Amino acid sequence: MIDIGYYIVFGVFSVIGMIIGGRLKSKFAHYSKIATRNGKSGQEVAQDMLRHYGIHDVQVVMGQGFLSDHYNPSTKTVALSPDVFNGRSIASAAVSSHEVGHAVQHAQAYSMLQLRSKLVPVVQFSSNIQQFLFMGAMLGLGTALGGTIMLILVATFGATALFSLVTLPVEFDASNRALAWLDDSGYMQGAEHDGAKDALWWAAMTYVSAALGALVMFLYFLLRFMGNNND
Repeated sequence: MIDIGYYIVFGVFSVIGMIIGGRLKSKFAHYSKIATRNGKSGQEVAQDMLRHYGIHDVQVVMGQGFLSDHYNPSTKTVALSPDVFNGRSIASAAVSSHEVGHAVQHAQAYSMLQLRSKLVPVVQFSSNIQQFLFMGAMLGLGTALGGTIMLILVATFGATALFSLVTLPVEFDASNRALAWLDDSGYMQGAEHDGAKDALWWAAMTYVSAALGALVMFLYFLLRFMGNNND
């Protein structure tokens, strides 16, 4: 049920993801070297943006790792990687304001963020059982049980694809909110603003790549399942 086509699709999108990820790291490294005129750290930028939107119940904390920045709606924390939290560069301002963009989405009950949050436990469960479903599909090859397992596998990849597609508007909207605030507030204009936009665009491309990969993988397994049923 699972042939070389799977490995080809997986390999192609893995390579694409590595290329885009490498480009993002290169962009981040470049803009991390360019200090902003206002000289504020990523932490200060995040706090200023939260105050601007009247959000007082979200904390800005320093996380761990490289480009590990994220907003956690359950704990209402904006976790910034050390380079972003302490950095006073175009990159740190762009990333920190993007993460606050998610906090603004949460505060304003942005529908796509709410939908993504509801999908999180489904996707986590799907990811955890996929490896067992792979094994089951292989062992049950050509049997009714194998067909049932394959159908469940299709469903798990469908959930992953849906989550990845829903993530796209969430990420693009957060970047748009960040860039608009940086411009309107006077934090970043002209070349600085263009640099922030460039960095966030490459960050968004990682999500685009992941969404395309998840969608193609779902379609691959769906077609395999339909083909097996027609045999």
